[in-house]
Amino acid sequence: MKRNDNHSAELLAQTREKITKSLSKNGIVILPPMDVFLSARLIELLGIKVQTTIFDPWYNKGVGGEREDYVDYILRILEALKAFSEHLFFWGFPQIVAHFVDKIPEPLQLKCWLTWFYKNSPSMIRGWRSAQMTCLHLARPDAKMHVENFLNEVQLQKFKQGKLRFIPGPPSVIEESLLCGFVGRKEQTGHPSQKPIAVIEKLVLMGTGRGDLVVDLMSGSGTSAEAAYNNERFSIICDISEDYTQIAEKRLGVKRINLPARLINRIDAATSALRPKKIRIPFKNDRPLQKTDPTKGQQLSLLMGS
Repeated sequence: MKRNDNHSAELLAQTREKITKSLSKNGIVILPPMDVFLSARLIELLGIKVQTTIFDPWYNKGVGGEREDYVDYILRILEALKAFSEHLFFWGFPQIVAHFVDKIPEPLQLKCWLTWFYKNSPSMIRGWRSAQMTCLHLARPDAKMHVENFLNEVQLQKFKQGKLRFIPGPPSVIEESLLCGFVGRKEQTGHPSQKPIAVIEKLVLMGTGRGDLVVDLMSGSGTSAEAAYNNERFSIICDISEDYTQIAEKRLGVKRINLPARLINRIDAATSALRPKKIRIPFKNDRPLQKTDPTKGQQLSLLMGS
C-alpha cells in the first residue's frame, strides 16, 4: 500500500511540474478534457490555492440537456469546488440559482447576488424576454475582496494612505451586451453560451490581485483564462468537451498539458501535498508595469501545497 501511495505522489509531482511550466511560460494551464469532479479532485490533491473559481454550468435546459437530479448534481459540484476556493462565482438564470441560495455549502457564504444585464436578447418567445443572468458571489468568511481594483486614481491614493472613509465596492449590476449577431463578433468563438470577456473580468477583479490564480473547470471556450491573462492573473481551465478544449487552445495559443495516464485512475489514492513554489510573471500584454516591492523580488507566489 505504501508503494502505491509513493507512486501516486510521484505522479502528482509530475503533474505539478507540468502545471508549473505552463504557468511560468504562458500564465495559463489547459487541462485535458475530463469530468468536473475529476478535475476538482485533482486541484484539491495538488494543494493548489485558488483565489477565484468561476463556475458556469449548463442550465438544465437547451444545450446540455436536462437531468432530474440537477439541484443535487450542482450541490455536489459546489461541495467539490469549495475545498480549494476562496471566492466562487456561480452562474445561472435567476429561476435556477434561486434554488441554491439557502443551500450554500459551508464555509462558503453568499457575498452578493450579482446581475448581468443586457438589452440585446434575441429571444422571440412570447411573454417575458430574458434580459439578465445571475451570478451568486460565494466566498469564505476570510476571503479578501479586492475593492482597490474598482477605485479611480484619487480614491486609490487615499485608500493606500488609509484616508478613504467610505470605500465603494464594485457594482452588483454588470451591464454588457450579449455576444450575438454583429455584437462582439471578433470575440465570438462559436460556443452557444459564451459570455463577454468584459463580464468575466469584473469577477476576476473582485476576487483576485495581480499574480493570483483563477480556476474554471467548466470553462467552455476559455473566456475565464483570457480575462485572467488580460489582467495579469494566472489561470487553470478545463472542460469535459474535446471540441471546446480545442477551441480554447486555438483562442489562447496554449496547448493542453498531458497528464500521466495512470494518474486519473489512481487520483483518489493520492494524498501527498506539495510545497509552495514561486512563479515568475510571464504576461506580455502591453499593460503598464505595476510598482513592486524591491525587497520581495520580481516573483509572485502561486501557492501549491500545504
